[in-house]
Amino acid sequence: MSDAPLRVLMVEDDVVDRMAARRAFAAGAAAVGAIELIEADSGAQGLQLAAALRPDCILLDYHLPDLSGLEFLARLASASGAAAPPVMMLTGADSAAVAAEAMRGGARDYLVKDVDGRYLEQLAGAIVRLLREQRLRDDKLQVEARFRTLVEQIQAISYIAELEPPQRLRYISPQIQVLGFTAEEWLADPGLHAARMDPAARASVEAAISLSRASRIPLRLEYRLQARDGGWLWLRDQAEVVSDEAGQAMFVQGILVDITRNKLAEQALQASQDALRRLAAHQENIKEQERKRIAQEIHDELGGLLTGIKAYISVAIERGAASGAPADPLLADAAALAQDAIQTVRRVITDLRPSVLDQLGVWAALEWYAGQIEQRSGLACHCRIAPQVAALELGPERSTMLFRVVQEALTNVVRHAQARNVRIEVLLEGAYLLLSVADDGQGIAAERLLNRDSWGIQGMHERSRHFAGELKLSGTPGQGTTLQLRLPLEENDEY
Repeated sequence: MSDAPLRVLMVEDDVVDRMAARRAFAAGAAAVGAIELIEADSGAQGLQLAAALRPDCILLDYHLPDLSGLEFLARLASASGAAAPPVMMLTGADSAAVAAEAMRGGARDYLVKDVDGRYLEQLAGAIVRLLREQRLRDDKLQVEARFRTLVEQIQAISYIAELEPPQRLRYISPQIQVLGFTAEEWLADPGLHAARMDPAARASVEAAISLSRASRIPLRLEYRLQARDGGWLWLRDQAEVVSDEAGQAMFVQGILVDITRNKLAEQALQASQDALRRLAAHQENIKEQERKRIAQEIHDELGGLLTGIKAYISVAIERGAASGAPADPLLADAAALAQDAIQTVRRVITDLRPSVLDQLGVWAALEWYAGQIEQRSGLACHCRIAPQVAALELGPERSTMLFRVVQEALTNVVRHAQARNVRIEVLLEGAYLLLSVADDGQGIAAERLLNRDSWGIQGMHERSRHFAGELKLSGTPGQGTTLQLRLPLEENDEY
């Protein structure tokens, strides 16, 4: 308590009761400090003194000659508003209902005037307690006002909601106006939040919010709300459960952040990436068709010419042998060179577009190519196609994608892995194909996995993404590298 005396206005028409109260205050001064008593014998006089002198608190008798206690409280609140001093009601011994009604009318506390006057002994202490509670209340209101001012200055919609059903909002900041509604409108209609959600996502959003509050876990959610003018805003909903000092959950406090610009930019970027992927896939398809054409022309033209040259040389050698003339060594060398050229042409054709891929399908092509790698490099290639997969017929574009991914993976193994064995396996798991290429080499370095200039790895990722596939590449030093591709099946995939 401060050194200044407490100013107490006592509105009481009974002069004896006022005198008794004055004596009680004087007797309790040593314990609670000095109290200056201001007296009024009517309600009207009490209201005038309250407005003129602004006492620290008011002692109010319920029965006054001109006003009832409830009428006094109503007029005091009308005249002073939030600045009205706290009121302690003095009631009769059998007036518990009156006291309760007075508390609802704005009184902060009450004392029962017993016939023996024992209430006077409690009067000073009760007033001190009332003023202490008033200061705590004022401090709380100031803190809340400062907090609300701070909250209402940030560029986000702040809210407080109850944890228990129906999980009504206790508070929403004025920034809700970004949706075209006032805070009062939003709080008055508990169903407005759900009503403004995107109908396609409403059920999942409401379920996520309810789960967060029921489980007391943080909420992190992005969804759309429709503004009053019909426009749509993307909002990020972030909320935490607030607990008291004992750890008891009290309410949910959250913010709604407008991320519409970010979402539009994200969608534009995604659309651009999708367009680039479609363009890359289209170019890849054109490239495959061109490879196929070039391979066919090399096979038909150059392959035919080399085969013819070799045949002529063989005929010349046979005729010389038939005539008894010694064989010209240059002819034998020319025949060997022609055979080498034919092998080279076949290898080039295979690298461009293996005919087995178009004639027998991707599964036979993978087994054939594994055998080719084994012959050329000495790398032991084990290829396993699960029976369910072997019975599956993919479309030509996805078949080409799978083949090219395996081709690039095996090329990397031969060039970089220093491996002795590599295993190619294709399995069926539900509605997904699972392709893996695993070697026992030195293991791919982490910096190479993160290197965006590794066009072979980037190419495999882009090829698989175009068909909604998920490709992962992992390596362990000294234990090898594993490529895994998870590819969803399509409705037109046939068994």
